[in-house]
Amino acid sequence: MRAVVVTGFGGPEVVRVAETEVPVPGPRQVRIKVAAATLNPVDAGVRQGFFGGAGERLGLGWDVAGTVDAVGEGGGRRVGDEVVALHHGMVKPLGTHAEYVVVDADAVATAPTTADAVLAATLPLNATTAAQALDLLDLTPGRTLLVTGAAGAVGGYAVQLAARRGVEVTALAREEDGELARSLGAEHLVTGTDGAGAAGRVDAVLDAAVLGDSALEWARDGGAYVGVIPGAAPAAVRGVRVGSVEVRADGARLAELAGLVDEGALTLRVAGTYALDEAVKAHTRLAEGGLRGRLVLVP
Repeated sequence: MRAVVVTGFGGPEVVRVAETEVPVPGPRQVRIKVAAATLNPVDAGVRQGFFGGAGERLGLGWDVAGTVDAVGEGGGRRVGDEVVALHHGMVKPLGTHAEYVVVDADAVATAPTTADAVLAATLPLNATTAAQALDLLDLTPGRTLLVTGAAGAVGGYAVQLAARRGVEVTALAREEDGELARSLGAEHLVTGTDGAGAAGRVDAVLDAAVLGDSALEWARDGGAYVGVIPGAAPAAVRGVRVGSVEVRADGARLAELAGLVDEGALTLRVAGTYALDEAVKAHTRLAEGGLRGRLVLVP
């Protein structure tokens, strides 16, 4: 089968499509015939060597939507099930950017019934990250939250999930993204220049744009801040509780998120699709930035 891999670090040019054996599911695993797989910034980080693995062949891809094709002992799924899954791992020999992938059964959820595979593939990593970040903030209805990068993939899900919990959301985004942010549930919009002197304005900050100290300034004294890069949160100030989310696969939570898609409570956004053989082009487009949605690879 074909799979997208890197064997050296660098720009999009190091990405290649290699022939490899079809993986076999072990106990409590399932094999998915990939219908669509999202390209995320973490894949660019792997490609650039940020997470190690020098000298190894590394597979790319965390998100997948497709059909269960084989089930290991205790896998708990049936061949033919339409599913989505999060294939966690920075350094792994095979990712979801492939024709087939094996994942742990407890990372799998039934796919949304109202979305095709390309749209559904954008859900697992980004929505799970947003949900788990909000869990860390633990905000009750009526509290206030600033979401940076509110027009992005993680930020957009965070806005919708927080608003659904009754949290008053302020979106930090570009002026041209204001209509989008408000459509997702943000009650207020601020631009990148509005943060000067903003200390104490909100109860919590979810820093999806990785702004660090400048985002932290928005949190009130004794408030909370959560970033989306493990171990990269800024130093605490003014008694602000500081942390970062380290996303983990959770099939039960992913099933809840898929259900919210079917309810119309979560918006799936695709910025473009590429054939698996066009992975270099997809990485090039990702590096250009400015996306409002995710790029998706289709085998």
